[in-house]
Amino acid sequence: MDIMELLGAWSWGAGGWAAIGLGIALAYIVFGIAGFGTALVAGPILILFMPLSKIVPLLVLLDFVAAFGNLLPSRRDVAKPELLRLLPCMAVGCTLGVIFLLNLKSDVLLLLMGLFISAYAIYSLWVKARPTQLSAAWAVPMGTVGGLFGALFGSGGFLYAIYLNSRLSKEAARATQSALISCSTVVRLSLFIIAGVYAELPLLILALCLLPAMALGLWIGRRLSMKLSREAFVRLVTWLVLASGIALIGRYFNT
Repeated sequence: MDIMELLGAWSWGAGGWAAIGLGIALAYIVFGIAGFGTALVAGPILILFMPLSKIVPLLVLLDFVAAFGNLLPSRRDVAKPELLRLLPCMAVGCTLGVIFLLNLKSDVLLLLMGLFISAYAIYSLWVKARPTQLSAAWAVPMGTVGGLFGALFGSGGFLYAIYLNSRLSKEAARATQSALISCSTVVRLSLFIIAGVYAELPLLILALCLLPAMALGLWIGRRLSMKLSREAFVRLVTWLVLASGIALIGRYFNT
């Protein structure tokens, strides 16, 4: 069987494929620099071509490959006590997020995604100072809501970052966050497999087709991170994310 026949519903024409490939590449440039945020960047582009209930499982497959590549070089810096505090809460949140993702109406998800990424962007732009050290008890809400957002919108990493950056050094926080996102990806992947999401062969083929764009984005992101200020680059991306979130909210009210 021809691949394009197999993809069926994924036949968007050359322009559509170019937009999707560009969205994935941009998302993993950000991932290569910041360690999270693929859905925040790729989501507003991909949602023009497919429902959110397909976008998140697609990005989970790609994140599964990318996350372990980020984890391996820094695994020795992982703060295991913090990781063990967050993991159970993250797993509970992921489970709730998958249930909501597979049962809510797509138009509601569109509005929620717009509100979510807009709120994240506004927070990121307004909060400039390093927060004071949070209590370990904050692992419960941060881990649970981070897991919920990770499964529902594809990105809860910023909540892990807020918690970990308030308690650990920069190197330990980044390594622990990479480990947590890797574990989160495994949990979400497992839940989607159990729910039968990956029984659709076209979704798996689409992920395979987008691997080169993902790899290119990671390659560029890792090299940019060595040449540019990570904070300045992420701030620029955050403005783009805010614009995307507002556009999604506007699209919801215009449909």
